[in-house]
Amino acid sequence: MTDSAAPARRSSEVTKGVILAAARERFAADGYERATIRAIARDAEIDPSMVMRYFGNKEGLFVAASEFQLRLPELGALPGKHVGAVLISHFVDRWDEDEALTALLRVSVTNEATAERMHDIMKQQIVPIAAGISADPEEAQRRAVLVATQILGMALARYVLKFPAAVAMGREEIVAWLAPTVQRYLTDEAP
Repeated sequence: MTDSAAPARRSSEVTKGVILAAARERFAADGYERATIRAIARDAEIDPSMVMRYFGNKEGLFVAASEFQLRLPELGALPGKHVGAVLISHFVDRWDEDEALTALLRVSVTNEATAERMHDIMKQQIVPIAAGISADPEEAQRRAVLVATQILGMALARYVLKFPAAVAMGREEIVAWLAPTVQRYLTDEAP
């Protein structure tokens, strides 16, 4: 590799990062349908053709912008009775710090491809937690879906629909309300 290739690659990565940051903000603010390549390019202060060069089209850009790791905490050494509180605390922190989750949630309600991304996130990142508690794969799937109902329900009420009572709740209050339910979903005997 020549010495001139490294700066070009770094410049390319910086440009892609700027585009992705602008796209995340625009998708979170406007949703998938209303966000445009032109608006995202304007926000990133680049030509729209650069967005197309790196990501192909709006769907490709959205897929790249919605790559998301929940960065779930390691629960293996944690006493089982604390799993619900740790998960809810973690999710509140993640929703508060990253608008990409809000964008994903907002868009997944009306866009089939984005709904599939949410399914993938659940399968790859939440189901393994439930599987660590339940040896039965079908039961793990059900438990993970039940956990998702609590997490996504609060996220929808607080960050997308912005119900005043949900927005006004503090982190500890949300944890106090939701953690026992999530705990029950993960550790109680199946009905």
